[in-house]
Amino acid sequence: MFRNSYDNDSVTFSPQGRIFQVEYALEAIKQGSVAVGLVSKTHAVLVALKRSAEELGSYQRKIIKIDGHLGLALAGLAPDARVLSNFMRQQSMSSRLIYNRPIPVARVVNAIADKAQVNTQTYGRRPYGVGLLIAGVDETGPHLWEFQPSGMVLEYKGAAIGARSQSARTYLERNFEQFENISVDELVVHGLRALRDSLPQDKSLTSANTSVAVVGIGEEFTLYDGNSVTIWLEKVGDVGSSRGSRTQEEPEASGAAATSSSVPASGAEAMDITD
Repeated sequence: MFRNSYDNDSVTFSPQGRIFQVEYALEAIKQGSVAVGLVSKTHAVLVALKRSAEELGSYQRKIIKIDGHLGLALAGLAPDARVLSNFMRQQSMSSRLIYNRPIPVARVVNAIADKAQVNTQTYGRRPYGVGLLIAGVDETGPHLWEFQPSGMVLEYKGAAIGARSQSARTYLERNFEQFENISVDELVVHGLRALRDSLPQDKSLTSANTSVAVVGIGEEFTLYDGNSVTIWLEKVGDVGSSRGSRTQEEPEASGAAATSSSVPASGAEAMDITD
């Protein structure tokens, strides 16, 4: 992937108008395990697939609580996410101390976007190698935002980031019209089904490798791990990867999906160190 002298830093444009260091940071996101976010009229939900670097090691945290009304899911370099989450906590505490109110979701999202953009315009710095899905509730209702290392942020009804996330996005695109008026339990089940569609063939969702977070109007950001997610996994039904059945029934369609995904399954599993 070496691009001559145009990828040595994040402040040099190529003749085609590209900043390769930012593109490499986006590739780091695609090496992380999948995170999915959804939003309805009353709630925002995050679901994420956790990885363990070794069989003897614990699963790494994929969802981080920022404040009572706000949290995030990550894909990519976990240490970079820790730095950004600490910055978001500082912004949230400042809002409570100065204005005596929770910080609006859009404001804290734009604050980290500005922080990330500086790294693309300052020599000697590198872009953050992590993507974030930020879910929160404020006076205007529930929100879901996606953060990218370039400093770009976009609000979504449903989003997915990480390795093989295209399959999860396809599920969300097919079902997003249902999200607005459904219950929080149904919203979580949709998120888990999208997560299931992104699994490798030999993997399945379990209470050990799945995290769920829920925040809603009048309901604080709550993280569910371990046995607390079992009730939702039971509602999903088949928690194993659907890739095998799709390959047999729709070989051409699955081939097209593989082409659109930037990271093959084997490459993603080799990068467990990211998150």
